Amino acid sequence: MGKKTLAELRIEIDALDKEIQTLIGNRADLAGEVAEVKIAEDVNSVFYRPEREAQVLRSIIERNDSQLKDKDMAHIFREIISACLALERPLNIAYLGPEGTFTQEAALKHFGHAVSTLDCGSIDEIFHQVEKGNAHYGVVPIENSSNGVIGGTVDMLYSQDLKICGEVEISIAHQLMSADQSQEIKVIYAHQQALDQCQRWLANHYPNVTLKEVSSNALAARIVKDEVGAAAIASEAALSLYGLERIAKNIEDRTGNTTRFLILSKESVEPSGHDKTSILVTTKHEAGALLDLLEPFKDQGINMAQIARHPIPGVKWEYLFLIDIEGHQDDVKVKSALAEVDNRVQKMSILGSYPVAVL
Repeated sequence: MGKKTLAELRIEIDALDKEIQTLIGNRADLAGEVAEVKIAEDVNSVFYRPEREAQVLRSIIERNDSQLKDKDMAHIFREIISACLALERPLNIAYLGPEGTFTQEAALKHFGHAVSTLDCGSIDEIFHQVEKGNAHYGVVPIENSSNGVIGGTVDMLYSQDLKICGEVEISIAHQLMSADQSQEIKVIYAHQQALDQCQRWLANHYPNVTLKEVSSNALAARIVKDEVGAAAIASEAALSLYGLERIAKNIEDRTGNTTRFLILSKESVEPSGHDKTSILVTTKHEAGALLDLLEPFKDQGINMAQIARHPIPGVKWEYLFLIDIEGHQDDVKVKSALAEVDNRVQKMSILGSYPVAVL
């Protein structure tokens, strides 16, 4: 039997597309039925379940045996799930704006493009919008592979009562842009994190240019759109969104620069099978306090993904520790270790247990 002609292949693709469309429609119908069941059981039911979505996406990756990469297949289903969830309950997600920030990119990567987004002017405002119920969830940066933890986020986690219900990572590539690349650059706008991450490159290429810090890189892009002699450090998305011209590509000092974001919620998350737990701890002022804090995790064989020291807001020379451990707070070993830690420290706050990022 000879090879199929191009026309025959296109006929088969069209038939498959029709079948796929029908199946997606069937899935959407089932999502609508799920919503009816949840509402019948409890009017205030939670429709977005991070642990359930993580399990679904992991299963998609595990059974993928196609030519498509695992992540690409999962991203396709991420958008299908997002669209179906919007039929159950449209979600509103608060992020650090304006449009074109890495935080917005993180929000859409985690929730899909069927959600509504609420841009906020600061990390504090994201917390407040979720607390007030104006947003169902919030997305905030917590750490960068080059710069470490984001102090403003840690401060808010310390002072507020929201839960962490998820995480997502974004590869950070900084672009230098302006309204007219032929103009001489006299000032460069960017978020402080971006200025830090591009410090050496800027010193080598623009040693005499004024650097101005703004609340986000997307705001920097919006500013230079109408300012002569100004440039911005921002994302690829901001470049096209604000109609700017690229001066230089990927100017970050370190390749593989990645930022991890947290998903904020009012609800706790059930175990998904592959979870992480974050806590904030204030130790006692005595010799060996840090060792006492870490020992219960070692005794229970629990891996620590991160420990970071951060000044306690408003208290001079006193510090708290942000700690991420593997496992869910409902796991027997994790529960035992956390109980022992709580007995050994001044204060411990469990920020939440949540699925390890799948995408």
